[in-house]
Amino acid sequence: MADFLYLFWNKGGVSRMDTASPEEIQKMMQKWMAWTETLKKGGHIKEGGVPLQSAGKVVHGGRKNVTDGPYAEAKDVVGGFILVTAKDLDEATELSKGCPVLEGDGMVEVRPIRSLPA
Repeated sequence: MADFLYLFWNKGGVSRMDTASPEEIQKMMQKWMAWTETLKKGGHIKEGGVPLQSAGKVVHGGRKNVTDGPYAEAKDVVGGFILVTAKDLDEATELSKGCPVLEGDGMVEVRPIRSLPA
């Protein structure tokens, strides 16, 4: 088994949660909870993920310049993450296809976590 990071990207830097009604938010949250529960039951959740707020700061390079972030100039912004375990990248990718962010314009980036020598 290997570890993977799912990064949830919001198109245009806007989460559907930002513009949804309370009823729509509740429905979206139920879908997220159902999907993560499926991952948990399959033994794939390494660490539970959380949504990220849209505000933040970015520290750049050797001068350590600070700008508002996450990346105001970007069209897509990371909105959250989950750490999962799977047999390989193909399985991790297949598991990500159930993610509710894919019902809209969002996307899931599946990244293998590199093992460091002990």
